[in-house]
Amino acid sequence: MRRLVVIEFLTVDGVMQGLGSPDEDTDGGFAHGGWGAPYADAIHEAVATHGQNRTTAYLFGRRTYEKMAAFWPHQPDDDPMARWLNTTPKYVASRTRRELDWSGAQLIDGELRSAVVDLKAGGDGDIAVLGSGVLVEELLRSDLVDELRLFVHPLLLGTGKRLFRGLPAPRRLALTASGTTSRGTVVLSYDVLPPG
Repeated sequence: MRRLVVIEFLTVDGVMQGLGSPDEDTDGGFAHGGWGAPYADAIHEAVATHGQNRTTAYLFGRRTYEKMAAFWPHQPDDDPMARWLNTTPKYVASRTRRELDWSGAQLIDGELRSAVVDLKAGGDGDIAVLGSGVLVEELLRSDLVDELRLFVHPLLLGTGKRLFRGLPAPRRLALTASGTTSRGTVVLSYDVLPPG
């Protein structure tokens, strides 16, 4: 059985919006896009040592899929992240898209909870969720997340979309690993404990 692992890049105040580039996500007038650039090399080091090889599939929300699909298929195969993303199966939760053009990507059919339960039952390793804040909220509400892997950057933005918003009840976590990159990003892995 596969585990569902949510991998997120955040500021200390929990902002996940616009990590990669100035125009990545300007919703709400967000003007701090690209804040992750100074930490990029250290992030790649940390990702490589924190379980990428355990990932046997990816799960994306529509917006994250569209941003990833516009970039990664056009990167060279000698980029290990591009090679991994381009050759690993990808599943997309979307109510509006009807077709996908990234090789190895397919839409989730039907209701999200039952589709993800089937995905988790269908193999070994991890199903990794990158970004996809709205999807992550739904997955947490449905008790489908097994692990949170958080890369917390030494930065306060004070504005922007935050990862954890509107949970219906507190969730207990168990710290399973921690570390720090050369740029001061703290890497935290938590098992999500059953409710109650």
